[in-house]
Amino acid sequence: MAKKHYEQLKETVYSETLPNGLRVLLMPKPEMTQTFGIFTTDYGSIDQSFVPINEKDLITVPDGIAHFLEHKLFEKEDHDVFQFFTQRGASANAYTSFTKTAYLFTATSDIAENATTLLDFVQDPYFSDASVEKEKGIIAQEIQMYDDQPDWRAFFGVIDALYHHHPVQIDIAGTVESIQAISKEDLYTCYHTFYHPSNMIFTLTGNFDPDEMMELIRKNQAEKNFEKVETIKRDLPVEPTTVNKKNASIEMPVSISKCMIGIKEEQVKITDTFMAEELMADMLLDYFYSKSGEYYQELYDGDLIDAKFGFESHRQKNFAFSIIGGNTNKPDVFAEKIKQQLASWKTYQLTDEAFLRMKKKKIGEVLREMNSMSDVANQLTHYEMIGFDFFDLLPTLEKLTKDQVNQFLNHWIIEENIAVFQVNPSEQK
Repeated sequence: MAKKHYEQLKETVYSETLPNGLRVLLMPKPEMTQTFGIFTTDYGSIDQSFVPINEKDLITVPDGIAHFLEHKLFEKEDHDVFQFFTQRGASANAYTSFTKTAYLFTATSDIAENATTLLDFVQDPYFSDASVEKEKGIIAQEIQMYDDQPDWRAFFGVIDALYHHHPVQIDIAGTVESIQAISKEDLYTCYHTFYHPSNMIFTLTGNFDPDEMMELIRKNQAEKNFEKVETIKRDLPVEPTTVNKKNASIEMPVSISKCMIGIKEEQVKITDTFMAEELMADMLLDYFYSKSGEYYQELYDGDLIDAKFGFESHRQKNFAFSIIGGNTNKPDVFAEKIKQQLASWKTYQLTDEAFLRMKKKKIGEVLREMNSMSDVANQLTHYEMIGFDFFDLLPTLEKLTKDQVNQFLNHWIIEENIAVFQVNPSEQK
């Protein structure tokens, strides 16, 4: 077991790759009362086309299958796994994103038992034809619920406007139609391909003994049999650098329009600059569009935004985009104003004072995040999955220079890579 101490932050992480390929990350925090465990597979909604384990030909599975599989793993032949966590006072959950599926628990006691349950239920799939058919109805209701939410429709609407072919444009849960095609056999194919330990990470943060926990995990995994597998072959369509639609809209029964501005970046490559670029994108959006930002007051005074205004940036190993938007009474005016502001970034120069303020604010955010066991565990896992160390984030941030950020700002936005999506009120009949 490797041990790495981060003197600046007074944190220690223990790590080990087990014989079956499972990567384990343990960060003990004995002063904490709560412990957070997360078992994650490098498999998300965009992994639709791949070569199944021990096969040669590429297949494409129905949209939403990664999310469907997440739901089904909790249900076994004669019990529901949630019961085991609840009986010990633990809280369990799971989520599927574009790039990963994660199963997690939070507890203040019985940590060894909860960690064992997490490992065991994820590594013991049970799917039947009847349970799969039943789940289709449950997930269809979930999809329909989200389809009625304007914020959700706006989020995926702008992503669809940005991307021509990349599966990031597809709702993580799929559609009511697509999930009807999912079979028990499809679930087992995806499970055995992507849930091999060599494609997974087990992370634990909080109050536990690292030596005892690592020994427990070693023993747990040694008692299970996993065949050796080759690297998973995934396939993504070729994605143009331009946007799919510069403008798109839908109508819904809303009282006020929503307008989202999407910024598409070229396909991301995992290089040494990945972490710095991720930081700079977040910092710059915050600098311009947070409530204390350069542009916020102008937008507010122009009656172009309300309290629902926001922004976000997503950067993964094969896509990157940012979104700015929210409610607005003047969607067309709002869109043009944002595009004008983005166009000005080509020549914008941060001052020393502005850069220092921006940097200090981000350092504070990173340090606060490190006080949350769930945030740390998720971030440890996220960066491990793409080949980075989460605790390099702070040193990377501290090394950023004003010139480096200005150069990124001046070349970040390409006019052809901006899309606008609106959710407008339905006409009253």
